[in-house]
Amino acid sequence: MAFAREFHHREITERGALTAQGHERWPVCRVGLTGNTGMKDLNRAMLEFFGHPGRQNSTAAQLGLQALDCVLSCEVRLLILDDLHFLKWRKTSGIEVSNHLKWIANEFPVTLLKVGVGLADKGLFSEGEATGDTVLAQTGRRTTRLDMPPFTIDTEQGRAHWRRLLLALEQRIVLTDTYPGMLADDLSDYLFARSTGHIGSLMTLVNRGCQRAQRTGTERLTRDLLDRVKNDEAAEQARRELEYALQAGRATSRPRRARAAG
Repeated sequence: MAFAREFHHREITERGALTAQGHERWPVCRVGLTGNTGMKDLNRAMLEFFGHPGRQNSTAAQLGLQALDCVLSCEVRLLILDDLHFLKWRKTSGIEVSNHLKWIANEFPVTLLKVGVGLADKGLFSEGEATGDTVLAQTGRRTTRLDMPPFTIDTEQGRAHWRRLLLALEQRIVLTDTYPGMLADDLSDYLFARSTGHIGSLMTLVNRGCQRAQRTGTERLTRDLLDRVKNDEAAEQARRELEYALQAGRATSRPRRARAAG
């Protein structure tokens, strides 16, 4: 979402809020999928994004053409399909949507950004042997896979990546009593233990911590404050052993240069 927002604002800044034909410029269209999304549902979801009046009473084919018209009129350049893991790829609806995505890739002048968890395990990229897998294999041929693995601290490069993430987060925290190094120096090990290196768990913890800091008037993130914040269950279950290793000095999340400066 942050990437899409930045891309949207950049396009508006460079190209203007209106197209040459006088339509509103919408550089990004984002659609969230559900477990029972079919071709018609996907087309209708795109039209919902644009607020198209024909989204309720049109056929699947009409919805597709109306969505294409919106994309062309608003000069959409990035189409984001979120929660793609909800689709049952080897079921009839999954094959139907897979075929429809190929049509979108051929007819829509956009870049498709598909977001999901465990898409390889779901069969999105695999050749497979079951009926219909050849169709899915074509999706794999058209798709570049970008992984988002958890952060690690067992190498200097991994620790440097973790520190850059925390420094970037510091710049986006809106609390009145923040200071340089609040996350990257004072809470680096603590945040890694609480999130186990997963960015989703980290963002949940930081967001909830900021809310508590505002409500209590603390206006900064501290270990005492975050100790009173519950994180997601997966992170809470995995934190104990890692937390002990960091506290005992058997592991660290800070690069050598940062430790020397400290």
